[in-house]
Amino acid sequence: MLGSLFHTIFFQPLLNLLVVFYNLFLFIHLPGAFGFAIIALTLFIRLVLNPFFKQNMEMTKKMQDLKPHLDGLSKKHKGDPKKLQAEQMRLYKEAGVNPASGCLFMFIQIPVFLALYQTLQRFLINGYGAKVVAEINKLLYSPNLHIKNIDPMFFGINLALSPSKVHVWYYYLIPLVTGVLQYLQIAATAPSSGSTMVKKEAAKDDKKEDSQDFQKAMNTQMKIMFPLMIGYFAYILPVGLSLYWNIISLFSIMQYRKK
Repeated sequence: MLGSLFHTIFFQPLLNLLVVFYNLFLFIHLPGAFGFAIIALTLFIRLVLNPFFKQNMEMTKKMQDLKPHLDGLSKKHKGDPKKLQAEQMRLYKEAGVNPASGCLFMFIQIPVFLALYQTLQRFLINGYGAKVVAEINKLLYSPNLHIKNIDPMFFGINLALSPSKVHVWYYYLIPLVTGVLQYLQIAATAPSSGSTMVKKEAAKDDKKEDSQDFQKAMNTQMKIMFPLMIGYFAYILPVGLSLYWNIISLFSIMQYRKK
C-alpha cells in the first residue's frame, strides 16, 4: 500500500517529467538531450522545494543568533532542567523560531529525492535497450510521451556507465568533482561557532569546553567523511546520478553564499 502510494505520488510523476524534458530537448535537437533532461528535472525539483529551503535557511540563521542567549540560559539554569527547558521555549517563541522546522525540510526532501533516484535508476542502471524503453513507456501518462530509445551520451560521457567500469582517465575526474562539491556544500551550510564572548565564557567551563571540542571534531569528520562517501558512490554508480548530485550541490552552495 505504502509502496504503491509512493509510486503514484512521487516516482511516476518524476519519471513522466523527465521524459517530457527529454522529448523537448530531442525536439529542438539539443546535443546531450538526456543529460540536460536530468539537469532540468533536478532544477525543477529544487525550485519546487525552494520555499522550504529558504525557510530552513532563515531558521538556521535565527538559531545562530540565539546561540549566545541559549548558552547564557544553560549556564544560568544548569541545575534546573525543567526551568531551562521552559526558558528555552519562551526564547524560541519570542524569536518566532521552531527548532523542528529543519527536520521538516529534511523529511520533505526524502521521498522526493528517493523518487528521483529511482527514476534515474530506471533509465541508467537497468540499461537503455528496447526492453527498458518498453518498461518506461508503460509508465507514461500519454502515448504522446513515448520514447523510441535513450541516448545516454552527454558531451562525450556515457551517463549510464560508472567510472569504476570505464577505466578512462577523465571518468575518474567525476567522483573527484562530486566529492569536492559535497565538501563545499557542507562548508557553506555549516553553522557558525558563535560569538567570541561565548567562546571565552565556554573556556571557563571544562565540561562545556570538552563538549564543544567533541562537536567540532565531529563536524570536521563529517566534512571529510561525507564527501568521501559521496565521491565513492559517484565512482561506482552511473555518471547520470553524479550529474544530479552535482547540480543539487551547486544550487545549494549558490543559495547559501547569497544569504
